[in-house]
Amino acid sequence: MRFSLIFLLFCNFLHSQTQYPNDYFRSPLDIPMQLSGNFGELRPNHFHAGFDLKTNQKEGLNVYAAADGYVSRIKISTFGNGKCIYITHPNGYTTVYGHLQTAVGSIQEYIQKTHYKEKSFEIEIYLKPDELPVTKGQLIALSGNTGSSEGPHLHFEFRDSKTEFVINPLFFGFDKDIKDTKKPIISSLYVYPLDENTIVNQSKQPLLLNLSLQKDGTYLASKIKANGKIGFGINTVDFDDISFNKNGVFNVSTFLNGNQNYNYQFNTYSFDEMRFVNAFIDYSRYKKTGQRVQKLFMKTPYALSIVKTDSLHGIIPVEPNLTSTYRIEVSDYYGNLNSVTVPIEYDSETPIVKEEPVTSKYLIRYDKDSNFEKDNMSVFFPAGTFYENFNLNFDVKNNRIYIHEDTVPVHSNFTITIKDSTYSEALRDKLFIGKISGNNKSYNATTRKNDVFTAKSKILGQFGLVLDTIAPTIKIAKPIQDKWISDLKTIQFTISDNLSGIKSYNGYLNGNWILFEYDNKTKKITHTFEDGIVAEGANDLKIEVVDNVGNSAIFETHFFRSQQK
Repeated sequence: MRFSLIFLLFCNFLHSQTQYPNDYFRSPLDIPMQLSGNFGELRPNHFHAGFDLKTNQKEGLNVYAAADGYVSRIKISTFGNGKCIYITHPNGYTTVYGHLQTAVGSIQEYIQKTHYKEKSFEIEIYLKPDELPVTKGQLIALSGNTGSSEGPHLHFEFRDSKTEFVINPLFFGFDKDIKDTKKPIISSLYVYPLDENTIVNQSKQPLLLNLSLQKDGTYLASKIKANGKIGFGINTVDFDDISFNKNGVFNVSTFLNGNQNYNYQFNTYSFDEMRFVNAFIDYSRYKKTGQRVQKLFMKTPYALSIVKTDSLHGIIPVEPNLTSTYRIEVSDYYGNLNSVTVPIEYDSETPIVKEEPVTSKYLIRYDKDSNFEKDNMSVFFPAGTFYENFNLNFDVKNNRIYIHEDTVPVHSNFTITIKDSTYSEALRDKLFIGKISGNNKSYNATTRKNDVFTAKSKILGQFGLVLDTIAPTIKIAKPIQDKWISDLKTIQFTISDNLSGIKSYNGYLNGNWILFEYDNKTKKITHTFEDGIVAEGANDLKIEVVDNVGNSAIFETHFFRSQQK
């Protein structure tokens, strides 16, 4: 254990010694910096990779290059960061600007040409250093609300240009732009029995502990009386002085009898590690209650680089004739610190609260391949699909395959196979393996070989074959058939599909492809007449939408427009 603790402290020392430029980058906005989300914040299936900067609850604010460099990548997507620009700088770092409304100047011209060249709204471009150079403070875009954004803001992040690791923006001098004198808040503390023989406070199930505020501002938890192996989990958030948003904490360290046994710090990590957030938290509790409790132990070790532990991976063995003191320290980047102390003593009392009954009969070993089959359906879990061993519920009935429930986190894809010869060949191409929850059916990309259907998933639950023969819908709010629409700057439609979802859409004006931008939140596509494709006088417009199983819908109309001013 001594070696592991020395290694832990040494790793933390190395992180603290990394030198980042403090005066090289400027803010991408010209308004005071306020956060609606910080680096490392816990999000669905990922840790947040940067800052979410408030934009006064509106779109269209100027976005500037944080330093000299060149636009190295542009990605336009209907999800994720939406419209996103990457700038690579000569000092080895790349800055990222996401959820943009639009780029400006030569960057927007390049994007527009690429849209029409590739005949697609969704594009991804990698550029050379001499194609789109930028200077520090150059206007590159306007802020927006595109992609998976839940409100107007700017996503701003830093990456190491070589490794692609994301880095906490506070290291680059932006700590000076955010005032923070508030200690993190520890809102709840849980204790976990970690094997079938462990009893904690006469319970074999996780318990919420009482916390008492002490005169010095720290907390004292109710005493733990236990035997066997236990671990702890906390629900904790941080606030700064100006943003009034709940943010993630920067650093958590735990100590057993004064010796550090678990630590994490949100400094830098890779995109390959993002999904480990589901092992990092109590996933089952999160899915049932929405509460993200951060586990301060690893029941089965996983490769998340921000976490450093002792040889027991944060697990605490409670043994006879020993009393222990466990302390949790939670701090933000500015050194504001909160802590809770937990007294622990051995106790062998009979449990009053029994462990939850195990109704499943199939043991999954996380490091072994597993295959389950019944009737015409099967599921295959490759080794490494899960983070730890668990008991799986599996069954096939009523033309559905039941694969446990979404209370166990999945790290990588597993494969579902269904054989069904009851449908005609003409209908088989309209089938997909859908995840079924009540009346909701969600699409999984499905391949077919004769009457055998295969799909992959990263979520447990119920699945079955879903038939989709219904074409997508295309609607316009105000008909324009045979009308003059010279005063309109844009033309907009709503497109939707109730089952398999939209795979592609295309618009054509007088036989020529035109750009329609798609907003997945509103399901609207919009063409801007400034593109210059519209003809003087009569115009024929055609829109074609195809869903994921090949059903298509076509909307056609005829309108008039004058370009004369």
